[in-house]
Amino acid sequence: MTDLKYLSRLAKEYPNQRAAKAELINLRAILALPKGTEYFLSDLHGEDEAFIHMLKSGSGTIKRRIDERFEKLLSEKEREELASLIYDAPHEIARKKAALEDFDGWCATSIYRLVEIMKVVSSKYSRSRVRRRLPKYMGYAIDELLHSHDEENRMHYYSEIINSIMEIGSGEEFIIDLAETIWRLAIDQLHIIGDVFDRGAHPDRIMDFLMQFHDVDFQWGNHDVVWMGAATGNWACITNLLRMNISYNNFDMLEVGYGINLRPLASFAEKVYGDDPCKAFWPHILDKNIYDAIDDELAAKMHKAIAIMQFKCEGSVIRKHPEYHLEKRLLLDKIDFEKSTVTVEGVEYPLRDTNLPTLDPADPYALTPEEEDVLNALEASFLNSEKLQAHIKFLYSHGALYSISNGNLLYHGCMPIDENGDFKEVEINDTKLKGKRLMDYLDDQVRKAYFSPDKSEEIGRSGDLMWFLWLGPDSPLFGKEKMTTFERLFIEDKAAHKEPTRPYYKHINERWMAEKILIEFNLDPNSARILNGHVPVKIKNGESPIKGGGLLYVIDGGISKAYQKTTGIAGYTLIYNSRGMMLAEHKPYQPIKEDGTQEFFSPAMTIVYTLPERKSIIDTDSGKRLAEQVEDLIELIKAFKEGLIKEEY
Repeated sequence: MTDLKYLSRLAKEYPNQRAAKAELINLRAILALPKGTEYFLSDLHGEDEAFIHMLKSGSGTIKRRIDERFEKLLSEKEREELASLIYDAPHEIARKKAALEDFDGWCATSIYRLVEIMKVVSSKYSRSRVRRRLPKYMGYAIDELLHSHDEENRMHYYSEIINSIMEIGSGEEFIIDLAETIWRLAIDQLHIIGDVFDRGAHPDRIMDFLMQFHDVDFQWGNHDVVWMGAATGNWACITNLLRMNISYNNFDMLEVGYGINLRPLASFAEKVYGDDPCKAFWPHILDKNIYDAIDDELAAKMHKAIAIMQFKCEGSVIRKHPEYHLEKRLLLDKIDFEKSTVTVEGVEYPLRDTNLPTLDPADPYALTPEEEDVLNALEASFLNSEKLQAHIKFLYSHGALYSISNGNLLYHGCMPIDENGDFKEVEINDTKLKGKRLMDYLDDQVRKAYFSPDKSEEIGRSGDLMWFLWLGPDSPLFGKEKMTTFERLFIEDKAAHKEPTRPYYKHINERWMAEKILIEFNLDPNSARILNGHVPVKIKNGESPIKGGGLLYVIDGGISKAYQKTTGIAGYTLIYNSRGMMLAEHKPYQPIKEDGTQEFFSPAMTIVYTLPERKSIIDTDSGKRLAEQVEDLIELIKAFKEGLIKEEY
């Protein structure tokens, strides 16, 4: 009866045998097409321009397609200009318009060339799927040009389409539509393996861009989850992300992008630290603010003020949650105010900054009334930021702590394991779990913390778990013994700044460890791979992104400018197509120069895994879903034949 009810609903869409058979033929044909190309990136850290360029360039694959198609017809310079047109059509059009006498002729030629590249990148898709990716108003014209085959009887027809486009003054917008469609077709599915936020200037623009992308998912990183906690109003999370972003001078993003009102914090910091130069808190300037240019001295004072509030708020959470095992991070009560020293894990260090007017030696974790006022105002800003809450909800709806996609395991940080390589039992909410069960439980609890917080608890407590995932030693998103923020700010000795990694990072160099993780998640080590981010791969020091005997790829190569001196490159893209996997190793992104030109560097491509047989859509997750639809249609046709469901025409 249940099946018949379902088939009756299906018959609303396919009301007779002919309609059902037509769709069945279509689906079976789609299942025979090659698998679409998946792109994997991690640790974007607010680098919006570099990240968007990576997507629009197909991480180098679009230039390769141009070379393959036009190597014998166009010079290298012409091929590079065609690539630039696809990467940034509005800018390239403006440059050509200013430089060329026959701009219309250039437009017409460019349209022909772009159509040829679109034919190449769309060859894996059905015509119906390509049509769904076409722009709303020019889709018909593009579709006609896309399926031209130099037929003599239709050449005048195709020429007239382009002539009409030019005569009505639509050449520029048509080129822009073509360029955007090309790079969108080049990427079938996009996976962001954590850390959209922090350090770089504009994670808000990255999120705006991804919310318009056709198929994207996230595996949350610790920098993402601390923002997710801040969106619940959690003070420990709010103070952490503000400290980071103030320290990187990201005021445009905070105040203009997300509408976070920092005036109460600025006023408080100016009042408390008016004569304090706060040199240890000077901002790291990677990008300049355009709309909210706060001077460095005030930024340093704000940084110090929010850092002290952070340590106080964290102390409150640590004492509430002994199961987090973070008692060693209670450092404010280890300050000797008379000696101007602090004792960290039994070692006494001199403080390099002793002006701490808001700390009460008798109760150093107590917030002053003025600090509480600031935090209440900041919490209100986070809770009422429409854009921030929309971005966080998108992270939830399109994200998870881990994902299994087309037989591969995706997660940002690590698996909690012990020195022997066994999955470590972690206690959360009086529940002890390990391995896959721990990951599933944490995913569930993070969702409940945002969507179903316990209203009987004090404000913001629901985000405590996200704060633990941000920096807890047993957090699968962190993977270090400790986060030494206090030490880096207040202790000169760099030995105190070290953050030892957990056993995971030692064991993932071994194949048996990668196999053990894959088996834990019910995956076959003979075919599955682990895709991981979080820890930058130091290529310049000889490190390899390939771990676990070829079963695990760490794809954090330093998109963030803050890491590029450490890694020696500017990020990775892992590309998984129907034939195997490639790693694209990127050079630093170059912004537009004063003369209007822009230099693009093609990444170095390395094949890291070749499939034994070319993979078709039927072999993918989406193929399994389509195969189920085929079976449903077969049952519907049978029901029509047996008279169980009435056909309509």
